[in-house]
Formats: sequence, C-alpha cells, structure tokens
Amino acid sequence: MGTRLPLVLLQLRRPPHPPGPPLRLRVPCRASSGGGSGGREDLLGQRRLLDGQARSSRSPGGRTPAARDSIVREVIQNSKEVLSLLQEKNPAFKPVLAIIQAGDDNLMQEINQNLAEETGLNITHICLPPDSSEAEIIDEILKINEDTRVHGLALQISENLFSNKVLNALKPEKDVDGVTDINLGKLVRGDAHECFVSPVAKAAIELLEKSVGVNLDGKKILVAGAHGSLEAALQCLFQRKGSMTMSSQWKTPQLQRKLHEADIVVLGSRKPEEIPLTWIQPGITVLNCSHDFLSGKVGCGSPRIHFGGLIEEDDVSLLAAALRIQNMVSSGRRWLREQQHRRWRLHCLKLQPLSPVPSDIEISRGQTPKVVDVLAKEIGLLADEIEIYGKSKAKVRLSVLERLKNQADGKYVLVAGITPTPLGEGKSTVTIGLVQALTAHLNVNSFACLRQPSQGPTFGVKGGAAGGGYAQVIPMEEFNLHLTGDIHAITAANNLLAAAIDTRILHENTQTDKALYNRLVPLVNGVREFSEIQLARLKKLGINKTDPSTLTEEEVSKFARLDINPSTITWQRVLDTNDRFLRKITIGQGNTEKGYSRQAQFDIAVASEIMAVLALTDSLADMKARLGRMVVASDKSGQPVTADDLGVTGALTVLMKDAIKPNLMQTLEGTPVFVHAGPFANIAHGNSSVLADKIALKLVGEEGFVGKLLLLNLVVVTAGVPLKKEYTEENIQLVADGCCNLQKQIQIAQLFGVPVVVALNVFKTDTRAEIDLVCELAKRAGAFDAVPCYHWSVGGKGSVDLARAVREAASKRSRFQFLYDVQVRSIVDKIRTIAQAVYGAKDIELSPEAQAKIDRYTQQGFGNLPICMAKTHLSLSHEPDKKGVPRDFILPISDVRASIGAGFIYPLVGTMSTMPGLPTRPCFYDIDLDTETEQVKGLF
Repeated sequence: MGTRLPLVLLQLRRPPHPPGPPLRLRVPCRASSGGGSGGREDLLGQRRLLDGQARSSRSPGGRTPAARDSIVREVIQNSKEVLSLLQEKNPAFKPVLAIIQAGDDNLMQEINQNLAEETGLNITHICLPPDSSEAEIIDEILKINEDTRVHGLALQISENLFSNKVLNALKPEKDVDGVTDINLGKLVRGDAHECFVSPVAKAAIELLEKSVGVNLDGKKILVAGAHGSLEAALQCLFQRKGSMTMSSQWKTPQLQRKLHEADIVVLGSRKPEEIPLTWIQPGITVLNCSHDFLSGKVGCGSPRIHFGGLIEEDDVSLLAAALRIQNMVSSGRRWLREQQHRRWRLHCLKLQPLSPVPSDIEISRGQTPKVVDVLAKEIGLLADEIEIYGKSKAKVRLSVLERLKNQADGKYVLVAGITPTPLGEGKSTVTIGLVQALTAHLNVNSFACLRQPSQGPTFGVKGGAAGGGYAQVIPMEEFNLHLTGDIHAITAANNLLAAAIDTRILHENTQTDKALYNRLVPLVNGVREFSEIQLARLKKLGINKTDPSTLTEEEVSKFARLDINPSTITWQRVLDTNDRFLRKITIGQGNTEKGYSRQAQFDIAVASEIMAVLALTDSLADMKARLGRMVVASDKSGQPVTADDLGVTGALTVLMKDAIKPNLMQTLEGTPVFVHAGPFANIAHGNSSVLADKIALKLVGEEGFVGKLLLLNLVVVTAGVPLKKEYTEENIQLVADGCCNLQKQIQIAQLFGVPVVVALNVFKTDTRAEIDLVCELAKRAGAFDAVPCYHWSVGGKGSVDLARAVREAASKRSRFQFLYDVQVRSIVDKIRTIAQAVYGAKDIELSPEAQAKIDRYTQQGFGNLPICMAKTHLSLSHEPDKKGVPRDFILPISDVRASIGAGFIYPLVGTMSTMPGLPTRPCFYDIDLDTETEQVKGLF
C-alpha cells in the first residue's frame, strides 16, 4: 500500500490522457504496477512540485495532503482487511466492480484500477463512445445487473445522461454510488446501514471532520450548485451531523446572501465565471466537489484565495474513490451473507377449502400461482440461475450447486406407500401436504421433489398425477402435459440411438472394411481426421494412433466394425403413449433396407434407460459419461457395445442439455416444488432426479426439509383405506388384519436404520376407531409416530401434526446403512438378499435365460452394480393377489437386464410389461379443450 498509493495520488494530478478512439470493451481490467523506476521518479517529482504549489496557495489554517493521504490509506487498509477476512472463509470469492464509462477520461479509470488492486478487487470497464445514447447505457446496466460475478456497478458518464430512467435501472444492491431512489430513500429514512451512501458526499464529511478538523454540529452549510442524488445525500449527511443546511443553485438571486451567512460552503458543480470569488467570505471553509466524479470531467479552475480550509476537488475525488471501494467490499459481504442459509421470506398463498371438495382441476384453477421468478427469488435463487417457461414454471441451472457447495444440506424425507387400494395410497398428496404444512404453517423451509408424469397413463387409466384435493402442484394442466419437454427430449435421444444401431448394422453388412472406414473418417478439404469420440474408441481398442492414414488393415477393421449381434440388442424404441400394438414389431421391411429386418418393440418413453440416467446423474459431465456407457447390445464375441462405440454420445448429450435442469413449480399454498425425471417404476427406481434433490437440499438449508417420493434420513409410510362396501362402514377386525402389511413395511424401512413416521391418509369414510387402531398398531410395529392427515380436504393445515412428527423424528440420529455391499456380493447373492430380507421369500429361482444374463454381465465386468428389482407393487410376492405378508414362497426371476449407463441391474420378477395398453374406456374420453378460454378439461 505504501508504494502504490503515492503513485495513485500523483496520477490524480496528472493531465488526462489525450482522447483516443472510442472503446467498447467488456473485459476485466487489472491495474499495472506502473512503468520503470525512471518513470516513477519522474512522476513522484511532479507530485512533490504540485503538492508544494498546493501548500503555498493555502492559508495557515489549511491542511496538507498528508492528512488526506492518511484518511485514504485508512479506508483502503480497512477494506483490504475486511475482504481478507471474507476470503479466509470463502477462498474463491473476489468481488468485481463494473464501471460503465462513456467518454475518454482514462485518469479516473487508472485510479479506480490501482485502488482496487491494492484492496484485492477486480474491475471490469465497459467503455462506450462519448455519444452513447440513454438506451445504450441502460442496455449495458441491465446486462451487469444480471451478471452474478459483478457485485458493484458505477457510472462514469456525462451529466446529461444522468436521468432517473438511467439511474434507477441499476439494481440497488449493486449501486455502490448510492444514486438510485431506493438507496437515497433508505438514507433519508435513517437506514444508512442498509443502503449504499454516496462516496462523494461521504468523502466531503470525512474530509471536513478528519482533515480540516471542523465540528459540524450547529454549523451553517451551503451546498451550492449541487443537484440530484449528490445534493440529497449531502443535505442528509450534514443534517445527521447537526448542521443547518441550505441549498442553492448558481442562478439563485439570494446566492450572495447565503454565501455570506454560511460557515462552510460546498461547491457541488463548477462556479460560473460571472460569480465573483469575493462573494465567498475569507476565513470560511470551502469544500470543492465540483469535479464531477461520475462523469469524469476534471478541472474547474479552483478558487485560489485564502480560505479557512480549502478542500479541492482532487481531495474529494480520491477519497470518494476509496470509499467506493469500501462500498464494494460491503456489497460483497452482503452478497455472501445472502448466499448463506436463511429462513425464506416466502409469501404463501391462502386456501379457502370448500366442502364437498371440488375436482382437482377446479381446485387448481381456483388458485392463482405466484409468478415463478418471484418464487425463485423467495427461495434464494438468483436471476441468472433460472430459465423461465411461461409464467408458472422455470428450469433451474446447475450452477446453483457450485454457488451453494459449502452450504449444509437439509434433511431428506422419503415418502413411500403400501398400495392398500385400487385408488392408490396418495404418496404425491402426502408429500405435497407435508411440505405445505412445514412451510406455509410452521414457517420451515421445505421443498417437494416429484416425478414428472408420463403422458401414457395421463391419457390412459390414471389421469392427472399432480397430487389431489387441496394438496397438489399447480397449474396441474402444465404439470401433466408436456411440462418443459423433458420426456420429449428423452424420446428423441432414445430413438436417435435406436436408429444408430440398426443403421450401423446395415452399413457393416453391405460395405467392405475400406469403404466403411473411408465413410466413417471422410476426407474433408483434403484432410482426414478422427473426431473426439472416435479417438476415444481407438484408445478403448488399444490403438494409440491419431493419424487416420497410419492404421493397419487389421486396425481399420477393428475400428470400423462393431459386429453387433442382432439377437443381443436390448435397446428399444420408445413412445410416450400407451400403444399395446407396438409391444412387438418387425422393422426393416422396406426395400431400401436390403433384406435386413428383425423383431423389435416399443417401450413407454419413461422406460428408456436415458430417463434413468437423467434421474441418477449429478452433473452434465456425469450425464455425458453415463450416456456413453449405456450398453445397447453385445458383439459377436460377447463384448458389450455402447453408445460411445456408436459415436452418438455427444449428440445424445446435446438433446438432453436442457432436460438435465430441474423444473421449478409450486403447490397450492405457494411453496416450491421440483418436478424432474420419472423413470418407469416397473423396471427402474421410480424416483425423481438426484439433481433436484441436491439443489433442494442446498436451498432449504441445514434446518430445512426435502420431501421426496421414495429413502434416507426418514421414511414416511402412507396408509390408505379399502373401497368395497365392507370398507365404507366401520370394520375394526378388517383394519387390524390389513395392518400386517403396514407393519412389515415399517420393518423393511428399519432395515436401513432410519426412523419411520406413518402418515394415515384419511378418507371421509374412515372412522375415529379405525384411525386410532391403525396408529396404535403402527407404533407397536416400531414406527416413531403415526399421524392421521387431512391435507386432501383442507391443505397443509391438515398435515401440521404430521409435519411436527417429521421434525421431531428427523432430530433423532440416523443410523443409515445399505442392505448389502455391492462390491463383495455376486449378482445372485444380492438378488437373494433382497428376496429374503425385504420380501420374506424362502429363496429365488432363476430361469435359464436369467442365469445366462447374469453370467454375461459378470463376465463383462458389471457384477458390482446394485440391484433394482422389477416386480409388481401389489404384493410383497410376485403374485399380485397374494396380499398381507406372504411367507416361505419361491421368488421366480424370469430375466435379468442391465442399465449400465444408469448404473444398476434389474431382475424381472414374473412377467413385466414396459409398454402399457389402453383400457376399454381411456381417460381421453373426458379430456377436452374449451376453444374459447383454452382451458383444459377432464384431467380429474
């Protein structure tokens, strides 16, 4: 600091650089350390001469530059120390000051850069032509507003551009010059600690008190020629010091009288030539703020008569520059504080439940959702971390994870169910009711993470899947139909890969090695090069060459031919529609396919392994790697063929680049929901995405909760009610008999070492005696608590008791453990462990096909993957009609398949369909569109 600051002080007195061509830059500017030693001595010599001249012009009562320098050093040193402390806890943090400059004054640019470098800040200069319009200035301001790397913004523009429209385009939290109405308003109201104060006005006070030694209490202050934000800030600060302030423009008739009455005169702009210096009484203190620091206009012909204390414009400008740096550090500190966990200031939406409860879609339409960017801001997301789709949904960028990486995670609550009735148990409804209760009624940060529903069941047998009653996601039409196109992206990527498989087989069957190689690595503009993914395949094959012309015939053949065995193809085409007639098809019947045909099938889109990859990935790079590892078939020697081998991984990633971002929506009570991914539960894990969970856990903070449909810190098991006539009347014995399955589910959850809370999703036909019995039996089975819930009929208010029970259970120490060690157990042992420990089977029985697949996967090196059982959800056994707790049965494994990219192996228990069919009367009979209002009808 000691060597840098004198040069900074000298530069302030140097004449401005000669004007050059206008610049339009958007690059970080770092200050240099100056020229060679000879240049520095020359500058320092000039400084001594100038300082000597300044001292000779001052009265004996004036102050020397040393006093001013000391104040500047103190401000910069203090800012440096504060920033250093912030960076100790946040090593990667370095605040950036952006200065929008429209003009050719580079002197102030150098001063800003040097002071910033001394402190440890970065500066970005946006240099515009002097004749830039108001609209161009505002455009640059808006860009800076949304740049999260920038923590402060100052304007160095001509006076005529300082309109209200320009000034108030600045975000108040980045307005380090304190010129916006919001910052000025807070200053006037007395909330200076909550706003940025004008550095020029603050410099004036500091210099008068610390440099000249003036006691401002009771002094008469005249602010002459100031206007706008500077005038307001000066008046406010002087009044806070007990001064009596007057303000006057240069053309005011009473100016001479006011100048005679004043103890201190503050020159806010250049004194016109026609106003004589004799109007200013000798012996009074004059502070010259006439250098317009923001506009960069230097030089005004300072008054050269003896005053009691003359503070020139360069003194104010230099200290103002230092105080701006101080404001920048404060801005950075506030920004860091905002990134830390805090209780959300969420505006929750009010419910007015009706009885009887209307249809789901009527309830959804009766609530007006918050605009999604408002919701995003409430939960701590920054403007550049969301991509808005319409008014009520947005995608959240993964950059938020990097920003919040050091923040503690919240608590993770899994909501599972026992499927007691054909209508289901209401897992989605319970999840939403729970988070509505936590956030809207207990003021606890909480997030719901839900699966995106498939269009197939929506138009088939299930209808909407956004929850129900007064516990649902809104708008439910957008939730159920298309959303942001993630499933369509999966469909496109999946079918691109399917087309690549059959196309490759066709071309390999009809071309020589040389012709195939020449087409795979074509000559373009006389140059033949491998693509990046082709180089990766060469490396996998052990061919360490990068020049296509150097491969041997054997290497050419090895590279060009995948030799896919058509009978081993496991990759199917997909469609997000229930179409039973696509379950088995024949492809390749056209004449152009040259006789290549085979049996194939379509699956529902959410059954694609790409959906499972989306749900399990934790970053864009990880998703690309997983997509590349997906095994689509085996070659004729029994080795796996992957998407990487087909060269399609990059294209798949491009199709999925937006789908990887979680979708933000809200509940009926305005609490946040992530809707992201929905892998087919029959053959995959059936959960929403890991990324949505990770982001939500960061956003809720250490004391918050994330409720998810399916298991870590806590399990909430939902119990439903029977439907038949004998269930609509009180039947205590029947309820008691049926609770054996609930008790078994509690025991299963306890295998993983986590507490269990049972949520009894109450239906209107349940009696108090039945409810009490279920809760009592659940507690006897080991549940931490069992709570009846009424969120369907009244919203979050009806699940407050559940929310309290969840909070209490989550405060207990979790002893989570896995059921088995994937690294030390074989595929068969892992399947047997699940069958016996979870389902209660006596043993398993492998079909010959299942055993052959297990042997192949083990030989290919996939034996260490975890197991995801594909089994009916209607029974603990493989037989849907076996209710309660079946015992001592043999669990048949008909087939074993692998999702290598997603990272699991899934045995098929019994017969599983991956393409649902439509019933006799599908839901689409009731779905329609009002062509006048464009409202969807019939989604429940």
